[in-house]
Amino acid sequence: MNKSVAVLLFTGLLTQPLTAAAPPYTSEAPIAYMKDLSSGAVLYDKGGETKMPPASMAKMMTAHVAFRLIQKGELKLDTMFTVRPETWKQWHGPAAGSTMFLSAGEQVSVENLLHGIVTLSGNDACVVLAEGIAGTEQAFVALMNEEAKRMGLKNSHFGTSNGWPDEGVTYVTAEDLASLAQGTIEETPDLYKRFYATRSFTWGKTMGGADIAQGNRNPILGKIAGADGLKTGHTEEAGFGFTGSAEQDGRRLVMVVAGLTSFNGRIQESVRFMDWGFKAWKAQPLFKKGATVETADVQLGSETSVALVAPQNLAVTLPRTASTNISVKVVYSGPIKAPIAKGQKIADLIVSTPDTPPQVMPLVAGADVAEAGMFGRLWNGLKSLFG
Repeated sequence: MNKSVAVLLFTGLLTQPLTAAAPPYTSEAPIAYMKDLSSGAVLYDKGGETKMPPASMAKMMTAHVAFRLIQKGELKLDTMFTVRPETWKQWHGPAAGSTMFLSAGEQVSVENLLHGIVTLSGNDACVVLAEGIAGTEQAFVALMNEEAKRMGLKNSHFGTSNGWPDEGVTYVTAEDLASLAQGTIEETPDLYKRFYATRSFTWGKTMGGADIAQGNRNPILGKIAGADGLKTGHTEEAGFGFTGSAEQDGRRLVMVVAGLTSFNGRIQESVRFMDWGFKAWKAQPLFKKGATVETADVQLGSETSVALVAPQNLAVTLPRTASTNISVKVVYSGPIKAPIAKGQKIADLIVSTPDTPPQVMPLVAGADVAEAGMFGRLWNGLKSLFG
């Protein structure tokens, strides 16, 4: 069987969710989802594709869009935006929900607005940032939906920058929220670390002139080792929800719970769920970052083959009591045509065990391979002909 045929046979495995046979767990949340980013395995899925209102978890996309613009050099952390009086009027006071306590006419940097969004969950901060970036909140929302499409969030749509109830225009799934979290962690890692693990932030003043300090509502910060994100959400319609992440010993988990009925219930379930993810499962190392896993044939290139290497440390996720009988298979559509860029994803490593469905991990090119000229093609043809 050649490798291109193998790809056709494995297409179903590559596109279906990977739900591992797990140690027993019963979530208190109506919707609960957990993914191990180190292996791509879904450890728990209860209603992961159910559409739901995200409440303030929608602010993860607002921050993500800003992070991407900063990373591309199109937005700077020290850029100042002015709080429009109309925006302040709409988003201050008890009826406006969570707030950064911005003032009308105040100038605020992008960096401080991001702290106001990520740490304080400020509805006002979201709208000021959105208007500053795109002119109007709705123009910014269009950027959010474009980004959702780019990321492959197939069951999500955004109608506001802050997740405020909008009669069902804004909806997500737990699976999509986990993918959004993964995208932020992997695509903008420095900005993720800079903003999401902040324990508290001070902005605004009381009527008496005292500074207003607010704590991060993240229920696993300080309770789960390695916890560093992401975002809570709550409305009457959505209930209490949380998208969280933590990393321990090279394993990074992303979890989502939604529809819980109380603030304390969200804390208890989030901590219990993440603790189960780390304690009930183990990582079996496979290949270290940069290790050559296999070589792939190259067509019309300056070289006839290219190394397939691990882009990061690769491991398979197994239940603690599972068998360690592991089989691996490299799958790609070949021969691969030049030119090829070093680091380009060109294959998948499919890992199977007796206890879990297949887990799929990317492999990348270990070197650049240029497209061969006429002489190079003839020379490579002769080498192939004579072995």
